[in-house]
Amino acid sequence: MRTLYIDCSMGAAGDMLTAAALELIPDPGAFIEKMNAIGIPGVHYEAVPASKCGGSVVSGLDIPEEVKRDVLAVYGLIADAESRVHGQSVELVHFHEVGAMDAVADITAFCLLMRMLQVERVVASPVHVGSGTVRCAHGVLPVPAPATAQLLLGCPVYGGEIEGELCTPTGAALLKYFADSFGPMPAMIAEGVGYGMGSRDFPRANCLRLMLGKTGDAAETALELSCNVDDMSAEAIAFAMDRLFEAGAREVYTVPAGMKKSRPGTLLRVICLPEQRERILRALFRHTSTIGVREAETRRYVLERTVGRVQTPLGDIRYKRSAGYGAERIKYEYDDCARIAAANDLTLEEVRQLADRARRSEIHSV
Repeated sequence: MRTLYIDCSMGAAGDMLTAAALELIPDPGAFIEKMNAIGIPGVHYEAVPASKCGGSVVSGLDIPEEVKRDVLAVYGLIADAESRVHGQSVELVHFHEVGAMDAVADITAFCLLMRMLQVERVVASPVHVGSGTVRCAHGVLPVPAPATAQLLLGCPVYGGEIEGELCTPTGAALLKYFADSFGPMPAMIAEGVGYGMGSRDFPRANCLRLMLGKTGDAAETALELSCNVDDMSAEAIAFAMDRLFEAGAREVYTVPAGMKKSRPGTLLRVICLPEQRERILRALFRHTSTIGVREAETRRYVLERTVGRVQTPLGDIRYKRSAGYGAERIKYEYDDCARIAAANDLTLEEVRQLADRARRSEIHSV
């Protein structure tokens, strides 16, 4: 499986990610010329050894629809984070913190490079956010900046001895969107390495590294966190399950259980990664009536999942593709299928068949 590992031991920024990915393609010079041919006012794309690399690619470039959707989705994450931080609707947010044109340039360039690299799986290290304070439009604030902190919810992060802002909102949004998981670098047959250097000087090299290679089918160490309850309503258990998923749980399920004094109860079990343990434990103790949680380490074998979108004559339909161990499955998003079926007096199965035909047509046209 074609896998990209992102080493965020010195944080992440849009220009650093773009510069590192640029080193992984066959002809970086041609890519840079293509970007600069756009002629965006005030934006210039340039690769400078051991220095900051900016990006310049926005509307007007002939890029695949899938890349355009990626760009909008990533920028949408930033817009949502900024709106939550400022307490405003997305439409009222001004992107003074990230530099609107620079952010669009970096995001679009990186999304296009990811398409060119044809990566099937992305793993990122825990993100070093730095420490201290950062000066922004609203004054001096603690690191990570508010929007960055909002974007990194659910991701493993840490501070350290490096004082300064190591992860920017653009970098955080790209990691949030593209990373399938966070953790150590998986065993891989390395095929390429790319470096993106930041402009600021720190006691350690201000460098982001990408490792591109091939891995086997996915397996990961997981934790089973379990507890038994016999004094919670079905509604309360359902609410707790939602909070556990928000805390990063991979799976949450219940099993009927016999309790003390022959009382019927519920076994609540959570599957999570080791780095999510503390968040899951806090959620379990806060949202359930349990006074104790059991832990067991296990191995979890999973099919690699990617999200796509197929264009049909009746509208776009999202789907999830799962593959590995010699198997492949496609599952179309129910909400999209149901919407199209209801609007066109079709059955769900007829809409799924329509999506199948459209997806096969896209594959053959590539």
